[in-house]
Amino acid sequence: MRLAWPAIAFGVATLLALLLRALLLSLLRRWTDSWSSLTQAIRLPSILWSIVLGIWAGNEVARQTESLPPRLSGQVGMLLEVAVILSVTVTASNVLTTLVRGASERRALSTPITGLGQAVVRGVVYITGLLVLLGALGIQITPILTALGVGGLAVALALQDTLSNLFAGVHLLADRPIRVGDYVKLADSVEGHVVDIGWRSTRVRMLQNVVVTIPNKRVAESIITNYDMPESRMALPIRVAVDYGSDPDLVQRILQEEAEKAIGDQVPGLLAEPAPSARLIPGFGEFSLDFTLVCHIKAFSDQFVVQHELRRRILHRLAAEGVRIPVQVRGVELRSARGDGKG
Repeated sequence: MRLAWPAIAFGVATLLALLLRALLLSLLRRWTDSWSSLTQAIRLPSILWSIVLGIWAGNEVARQTESLPPRLSGQVGMLLEVAVILSVTVTASNVLTTLVRGASERRALSTPITGLGQAVVRGVVYITGLLVLLGALGIQITPILTALGVGGLAVALALQDTLSNLFAGVHLLADRPIRVGDYVKLADSVEGHVVDIGWRSTRVRMLQNVVVTIPNKRVAESIITNYDMPESRMALPIRVAVDYGSDPDLVQRILQEEAEKAIGDQVPGLLAEPAPSARLIPGFGEFSLDFTLVCHIKAFSDQFVVQHELRRRILHRLAAEGVRIPVQVRGVELRSARGDGKG
């Protein structure tokens, strides 16, 4: 019977806290869509808040009514302090990670935050919470740090590959040769958009809509071609070969006119500035006059549609103007083994 009032206080306070939690979460969901992810971040920690509030209320009633011995009441107070530290740590980690991810998706930050960056945010919060918890429990941190320093050497030797990928990922984030969303060519064969740079690997989504996972160490050691740096716009050269008997001025005019018409027809990805140009480069080929039409596109992935459309238009226009495209023909001469010219 001595514990009845503390138990009632615990139950009532917890129930009221849960009802207030449900009301606040409902209000957050109704405000804007931007709060939906934040609501998910505090959903589980808020249950712990409610329990902590109930423990506090029950302990206060027990102390006022002297229902618990002083020693047991002190232990409950210590448990309450530990629960508060844990709830604040988990909540701060979830909220900060959600805010950083949301800001990255809205491009509010200068660069998208990768999975490794979010892991660093969570790690800093958890380490800080752990140090505060150890201090609250009266545990000396210095011996623990010494033991971790001695054991860290053995762990580093056992996890060489994992640590090399981790530090390679940190190097990629610091040096920024690639960024999330960039179209890159990695490891001599992987080409696509960077999806994420994690603590161990980098994920690239290729044009075939498949994701390739590459260890960070291999990415850092490979030659990287980034088609989005310094900007996404790039020049697209298109080679066109015509017969030696063709008028070069006519061919140049045809190429530039067709490129300008494609711009007027708003071919996806084709830019009007800088203006397209056609030049007799590389020039005199073995069997043809070789021209190069240079136009500019918005991004690397736009080149396929632009090349198809321009080549199709140029082919029809050259045929209409009577300009021939040379075709290499090979002749085969058959001789008998006797060398008398008779088959």
